[in-house]
Amino acid sequence: MTTYQEIRENREIKTYILSADESLRALGYTEHSLAHVTRVAEDTGRLLTELGANARLAELGRIAGYLHDIGNLVNRTAHSISGAVMAFELLSRLQFPAEELAMITTAIGNHDEGTGVPVSDLAAALILADKSDVRRSRVRNPQEVAFDIHDRVNYAAVSSELLVEREAGEIILRLKVDTEISPLMEYFEIFLNRMTLCRQAAERLGQRFRLQINGQLLA
Repeated sequence: MTTYQEIRENREIKTYILSADESLRALGYTEHSLAHVTRVAEDTGRLLTELGANARLAELGRIAGYLHDIGNLVNRTAHSISGAVMAFELLSRLQFPAEELAMITTAIGNHDEGTGVPVSDLAAALILADKSDVRRSRVRNPQEVAFDIHDRVNYAAVSSELLVEREAGEIILRLKVDTEISPLMEYFEIFLNRMTLCRQAAERLGQRFRLQINGQLLA
């Protein structure tokens, strides 16, 4: 069985991820390169493991997380759909079983808040891992922070972590935000749809989604 590590070492896949991120750089988007997809991969696998999934499902979660933004190579619009098709083709050539191809394709095709729905545990974990990656280091040009709300909110996020409190039945997104850079209202202004999708994803996993900012539980 092909492993997450083998996918990470695949030069063709890495080329597509890096090229996709260059397109987003040209459009002025935050970083979607190896740092982002690796963090999403690790968090997807960890979430599934901590919620009791078997080792192979967690491995498929890491693979889906690593590939989830590859569709930006085609276009930012509908990148989850084009990414799912690309992942299907790439993993088919690596002789993934049909059952695993189906799970990964479905998760990638449903990860974006525009059209995504947490239709499976793998999709739900991928959504939570992706939407929780809010951090200063994703901002490419700090000089633009004063002018762009997305850069400002990401730059204000000093730290972020996604926690599973299994006994309490909760998944918590814990953020430390510098409110002198961006007031909390701006976070909700641009991320409300994402947080709604995270709530739905947590419910799919049998958990309650909580948002904690600067030590205060806000949801």
